Amino acid sequence: MFASHVSAASLPMLTHLCALVLVFAVGLGSELRVRVRLSDGLVTEEVLEADSERDSISLEFKQGDGTLVTFVADFKQDVKIFRALILGELERGQNQYQALCFISRLNRNEIIPSESMARLRQKNPQAIRLAEERRGLEQLTMSVAVNLSRASQLSSHIHNMCSEAREAIYTREADVQHWLDKGVDGSIFEVLPQTTEMPSFPACHGTKDLWQPCLCTYSLRLEWYPCLLKYCRSRDTTGKGSAYKCGIKSCSKGYHFTYYVPQKQLFLNMLN
Repeated sequence: MFASHVSAASLPMLTHLCALVLVFAVGLGSELRVRVRLSDGLVTEEVLEADSERDSISLEFKQGDGTLVTFVADFKQDVKIFRALILGELERGQNQYQALCFISRLNRNEIIPSESMARLRQKNPQAIRLAEERRGLEQLTMSVAVNLSRASQLSSHIHNMCSEAREAIYTREADVQHWLDKGVDGSIFEVLPQTTEMPSFPACHGTKDLWQPCLCTYSLRLEWYPCLLKYCRSRDTTGKGSAYKCGIKSCSKGYHFTYYVPQKQLFLNMLN
């Protein structure tokens, strides 16, 4: 899934093809590989997988800087998970890669159902896809830490997705309240100091003191994903109309996460 350059001259034709090649068909397997243009102009390969039994969808791609981004939508629990595996700087004594995990509530109509995703196929795997709709940037203040060892109550996917992150698993207070109201054990969560003391903490990129508590930011964008089903209408011999699924609408959406760390040296994304 390494990024590569594609000439601008071929873009109009490939963009036109994108509207034609996604079809619904019963087939073997539930993995779809699509070529996607990133915001920096590079092209990468997205791997989308649907698990109808677990009622979930995963999306994974590699950014131009080598960061591996994974997104999981758990429809059973109405939970979405973002994971970023960021390449470490070995010359600074960092691990080969470091991980961040962000967990939030999955809302309706954010992405197509898993059973529809499992049936999605493409006729031209070489087409470069551009999203039909570019949705606005979502700002998320991740003010609560999540205990990995107890997080299976939220979603069975969290342990596998976030085991590398360990102490860097975050969520929002509003989502925590929603889950508590549904009966989730509150011991899963730990409210971080930024909730009440945010104005007193500097941005991590603005302080040179590696031991200073600070607020980190991390941004990512899902450049292409099937966000809605398209419906067409037909009429039978009696003239009665009916609707049927005839394709998908694709979207792009960015996310900007803010989270607290007790020491700047724990700030993973030094370039932010």
